[in-house]
Amino acid sequence: MIKKLDKLILKAFIGPFIATFFIAFFVLMMQNLWKYIDDFVGKGLDLLTLGKFLWYASASMLTLAMPIAILISSIMTFGNLGEKL
Repeated sequence: MIKKLDKLILKAFIGPFIATFFIAFFVLMMQNLWKYIDDFVGKGLDLLTLGKFLWYASASMLTLAMPIAILISSIMTFGNLGEKL
């Protein structure tokens, strides 16, 4: 049985979590892309090859973005609850 307070915290957590997850994921992907940009430039790669690189790199970036998003969104959630209640 989920209590009312748990529902309130979960509703307040989901929005910031989704936003911070995609922001952290984007930042980590761009960091990874800039790390290997000198290997890509001038090679004549098509978009499919670059897309495959980003797809395979996203597996490791996903595991890094998840804890960052959980940490930031939980701080935001409990900060907002502390202000309102």
